[in-house]
Amino acid sequence: MSDIKGVLYLIPTTLGDSEPLEVLPLSVRKVIEEVDHFIVENEKTARRFIKRITPKKSQPSLTIYKLDKYADEFEVKTYLDVCEKGISVGLISEAGVPAIADPGAEIVKLAHEKEIKVVPLVGPSSIILAMMASGFNGQNFTFNGYLPIETNERKKVIKSLEKLSKEKNQSQIFIETPYRNEKMFADLKSTLTPTAKLCIACDITLQNEYIKTMEIKDWKHQQPDLHKRPTIFIIHKD
Repeated sequence: MSDIKGVLYLIPTTLGDSEPLEVLPLSVRKVIEEVDHFIVENEKTARRFIKRITPKKSQPSLTIYKLDKYADEFEVKTYLDVCEKGISVGLISEAGVPAIADPGAEIVKLAHEKEIKVVPLVGPSSIILAMMASGFNGQNFTFNGYLPIETNERKKVIKSLEKLSKEKNQSQIFIETPYRNEKMFADLKSTLTPTAKLCIACDITLQNEYIKTMEIKDWKHQQPDLHKRPTIFIIHKD
């Protein structure tokens, strides 16, 4: 067994069908060229991404560990065993950066428990990019993940987030399953106060990117096409 452990690289991907090197630094390609062991959510899309960014890399030489909802938790705990032999592993997100609104966080936790070095690589995070473009308080913000599906419960949470935003001057970020975006937008317009501000950031980094911040009273006259488009919602109440 090697005295030098391998490294866990956190490898970002694109947020959609854009050229990888338009949104990713060359350091990402360099790491992918050097690593043959990858932990991924979806093997097919991960292999496609690896091939796009390093066309000459041998696909048969890759060892792929799947981290999806069907992955056995005991087997997952073995995914970093090769690091004990000095072999590095890459953790690839399905979109954007690993471990942020992403199941890869469990692998990062495991790496720290095993005292394996964790190296995060630069790449696009839709959450951070949306926050950057919102015009809201970048000194104090919270990512809330998904809000409740049930309408009444979701509206209660929306009201509580608006109240929290005003009390703490804190921007409140959340996401929705893309096919439910328009229902979320309707609930936001009917629940938030007219002067509350809402930023909608859709298809970030893609050609049809849409980012707009307005007060709710102005959003009531707008109906952007959000259906099945990855979207970040941010609310802020002054």
